[in-house]
Formats: sequence, structure tokens, C-alpha cells
Amino acid sequence: MPLFTSRKQEKKVKVTFSNGLLFVEKADGKQQAFPLEWFPKLLNATDEEREDWTQTDKGIRFNKLDVDVLI
Repeated sequence: MPLFTSRKQEKKVKVTFSNGLLFVEKADGKQQAFPLEWFPKLLNATDEEREDWTQTDKGIRFNKLDVDVLI
């Protein structure tokens, strides 16, 4: 009997902030930019709060800020 696994492959992204923008770079090298004005909690967040994020099925979740960014 074949053995199947239902684990999804984890997708890696890179998250950076610069000049009032949130940059998300996907594993394939494509990059998206989001104005921080769209996310006031991120705009006013500390570096520590911005660094506490996890990737979800639909995007990125900033855990301490309770902010989701869909990518």
C-alpha cells in the first residue's frame, strides 16, 4: 500500500521594511510592496513587533500586532 503524506511544502518568504513600505519577497524572487499607511499598526510598530510574523496559507500574520497581510 502506498504511503501518502498530507504535509504542505513550507513556502519561504522574506519580509523587509523600507521608506514607509512593507516588502514581501516570495521564493520565486517576485516581490510585492505595500504602503504601511494601509496598516497603521505596522506603521507605528516597533522592530520587535514587526519581526514577530509567521507565514499563513494566504499571506503573513504579524502575531503581536494581530495584523494579516494577504499575498
